Amino acid sequence: MPGLRGPGTTGMGARSERGHRGRRAGAAEERKRLSGEQLRAMLPDLWVLVRPRRWLLLGGFGLMAINRVAGLVLPASTKYLIDDVLSKGRRELLLPIVGAVVAATIVQAITSFALTQLLSKAAQRLIADMRKQVQAHIGRLPVAYYDINKTGSLVSRIMSDVEGVRNLIGTGLVEFAGGLLTAVLALILMLRISPVMTLVTVAALGAFSVVLYRAFGVLRPIFRERGKIYAEVTGRLTESLGGVRVVKGYHAESREAEVFGTGVGRLLTNVLKTLTSTSVMGLSSTLLLGLVGASVMYVGARQILAGTLTLGGFFTYTMLLGFLVAPLFQVVAIGTQLTEAVAGLERTREVLRERPEDQDPRRTETLGRLRGEVAFEEVRFAYEPGQPVLKGVSFRSQPGTVTALVGPSGSGKSTIIGLVAAFHAPSEGRVLVDGIDLSTVRLESYRTQLGVVLQDTFLFDGSIRENVAFARPDATEAQVLDACRIARVDEFAEALPEGYDTVVGERGVKLSGGQRQRVSIARAILADPRILILDEATSSLDSESEALIQEGLGHLLRGRTTFVIAHRLSTIRRADQILVVEQGEVVERGTHAELLARGGRYYEMYTKQHGVESNLFLAPGEGDKPPGEGKPAEGLEAESASGPSGGGGLGGLLGGGG
Repeated sequence: MPGLRGPGTTGMGARSERGHRGRRAGAAEERKRLSGEQLRAMLPDLWVLVRPRRWLLLGGFGLMAINRVAGLVLPASTKYLIDDVLSKGRRELLLPIVGAVVAATIVQAITSFALTQLLSKAAQRLIADMRKQVQAHIGRLPVAYYDINKTGSLVSRIMSDVEGVRNLIGTGLVEFAGGLLTAVLALILMLRISPVMTLVTVAALGAFSVVLYRAFGVLRPIFRERGKIYAEVTGRLTESLGGVRVVKGYHAESREAEVFGTGVGRLLTNVLKTLTSTSVMGLSSTLLLGLVGASVMYVGARQILAGTLTLGGFFTYTMLLGFLVAPLFQVVAIGTQLTEAVAGLERTREVLRERPEDQDPRRTETLGRLRGEVAFEEVRFAYEPGQPVLKGVSFRSQPGTVTALVGPSGSGKSTIIGLVAAFHAPSEGRVLVDGIDLSTVRLESYRTQLGVVLQDTFLFDGSIRENVAFARPDATEAQVLDACRIARVDEFAEALPEGYDTVVGERGVKLSGGQRQRVSIARAILADPRILILDEATSSLDSESEALIQEGLGHLLRGRTTFVIAHRLSTIRRADQILVVEQGEVVERGTHAELLARGGRYYEMYTKQHGVESNLFLAPGEGDKPPGEGKPAEGLEAESASGPSGGGGLGGLLGGGG
C-alpha cells in the first residue's frame, strides 16, 4: 500500500499544480477582461474631460502634424544632397536644400513652443479645476464616508490622482499621436526607397508591438495599486504627524517609524514591479534597434552593390529608420505616463461616483426659520448591518428647551446627536424637525440653523478672528467682536501682541484648552443657531475659566433648542428633560428631581458620581461613607444645588435655557 500511495500522491500533486496554474491563468484572464471593461466604462468620463477642450486638442494635433512633417524635411533632403549635389555636382540645388532645412527647423521650433503654451497650460488649468471639483465633491459626502477613509487618503485623491490628467489633455496625448504620425510618414517614405528593407523592419516592429501590448496590460493594475498604497501610507503619516504628542508621550517613535517603513516597503515593491516591466520594454527596444539596424545594413549593402539602391537613398533610409524607431521609444515613455494617468483618473472617478448627501432624491423640503421642535419616533440605527446602535428611541424636545443625554460610553448618546445634526439618517423610524422628516430636508437649509460646540474643539490654522467668523463669513467686525466679548475671548485675545490676528496654529495648538473652547463658543454665538448641540462644552475648562464663560453660554442657550451630552451629572440638574441612554435605548426620562425621586438608574449614577467627587481629596481610610450616601433624594438634590459637587458649570446656565 505505501508503494501505491506514493505515485497516487504524486499524481494528485501534479493535478493540483495544474489546477493552480489553471486558476492563475483564469484569474489573469479575468483581470484582463475586467481591465478592458473598466477602460470602456471610463470612456464617457474621458469624453466629458475632452469635449470642452476638443477644439484645443484638434488644434494641438494640427500643430503636432506640422511639427512632425517639418521634422522629416532633413532626412528626406539628404538623398538629394548626396545623389544630386555631391555625386552629380549640381551646386544650384545646395542653397534650396539648406534653405528648406532651415525653414523646417524654424517651423518645428515655433510649433513646439505653441504646443507647450497651448496644451501644457490648458492641462494645468484642468488639473486645478479637477482638484477643486474633487475637493468640493468630497466635502459634500456624508460623514460615514469620512469614517471609513483616512484623511491622508482623501488628500492623495484630491492632490495626486488628478495629476496624471495632464498627460491626457496636455502634450502627452498629442505627443503620443505625433509619434505615431511620424512613424507612419517615415514608413511610407521608407517603402518608396526600399520595400524589402521595410518589410524586414515591419516584421521586427510587429514583434515589438506584442511586447508593448503585454507590458502595458501588466502596468495598468500596478499603477492603480500604487495609488492605493500611496494613499494608505500618506494617511498613516498624516495621522502620526497630527498625533505627535501622543506618539512622543508613549515613546512610540520607533513603532511609527516601523509602520511607515512597512508602508514605504510596499510602495517600493510596487515601484520595482513597474521598473521590471519598463526595463523589459527598454530591453525590447534596444534589441529591436540593434536587430533592425543590422538587417538594414546587410540588405542595404547588397542592394547598393546590386545597383538597385543609391548611396543617398541608403543614407536617407537610415535616417528615416531613426525617425521611425525614435517615436516608438517615445511611445513607450508616454504610454507609461498615459497608463498611469488612466489609473489615477479611474480612482478619481470612484470618488466622484459617491453620491453627496445633499443629492439624495428624498431631500426636497427647504426649511424656513425654525421653531426648534425636535422629535424622535421609534428611531433605529446601525453603522454595520446586524449591529444595532439605537433600538427604538423616541422622545420630543420642545422649542427653547434643554435636553440632556446621559449614560455610559458607547450607549448611543453621540449617535443620537449625530442624527439630530443630520450626519446620519435612521435605519428605521423618523427624526422630525418642526414636524418635517429630517431625511427629506435639504441640508443647507437646516445646517445653517444648527450650532455645535464639541468637547474636542477644532480650530483651523488661522487667526482668532478667522476662526470665530468661520460660522458667518459675512459677519461684520462689530458682530465678531461682540461674540468674542460674550464668550470672554476678549480677555485673552486683546492681551496678545497681535490681538485677534494671532494665528492659533494647527488645531489651535498655540492656545490653551480653555481658550480654544472659548473661541468655539464665540463661533457658535456668532452663528446664532436655532438648534444647539453641546458635547461637554466646558469639560476642558478650569473652574475660573468656566465661571468666566457661564454668562456667554447662558446667552447662547437662551431661546434655543439645546441638546447636551453630559458626563458630570451635576451640570445638567436644571435641564428640562434628561434622557438616560443605555445600550441604544432610553431607559429613563424626566427632570433631575423626578429621576432622583424615582431611585432608578439615574439615581444610581448620580449618587455614585457625587460620592466620588466629594471623596476626591480624602486620604485612604478617611470618610468610609461619602457625603450623601443613604440620604434621601431630596437631600441629595439640595446638596447638589450648593454642595461641593461642581454645581457651577452648566448647572446655572441650563436654568437660563429652560
